[in-house]
Amino acid sequence: MTIRLRPVGEDDLPFLYRLTSDPDSTGEFQWYGFQNPHRLRERWQDNGMLGDDGGILIIADGGDDIGLVSWSKQVANRASYYWSMGLIVAPEHRGRGHGTEAQRLLARYLFDHSTANRIEASTEITNVAEQRALEKAGFTREGVLRGGGFRAGRWHDGVLYSMIRADLDETP
Repeated sequence: MTIRLRPVGEDDLPFLYRLTSDPDSTGEFQWYGFQNPHRLRERWQDNGMLGDDGGILIIADGGDDIGLVSWSKQVANRASYYWSMGLIVAPEHRGRGHGTEAQRLLARYLFDHSTANRIEASTEITNVAEQRALEKAGFTREGVLRGGGFRAGRWHDGVLYSMIRADLDETP
């Protein structure tokens, strides 16, 4: 497996739309309803999905598009910020370790190219596969977010994970 992250190209927009707006592709934990079909193109035309406050990269394995990783800047206080990150792996590529490796690569990228000391990721408490992937990628479970996210007509508990810059030295 030679996972890499790469910028989004215009020809990737249908793939991103599929991952974020097709209920058969988003997966149980990412389906939030149909999305504006023009939103991704507008964002891509604005900044290529790479900005100072966040971005999206394609997860690729050779010539295959595997999924996406995303991140956004969160203000911690007047003097600092941290990143919140997430990912979606296409259904045909799930369960093969791609998400673990992509999260590891994104954490390294964010620490290498910003002064942030913390990266957060969260998932629903019933998404055990994502919890395992985050732990394998070097993230530490911090706690349960009671009623932290609304999806499919009801509130769901979540689990919060983090990695700080010093954790990179301990990540396999």
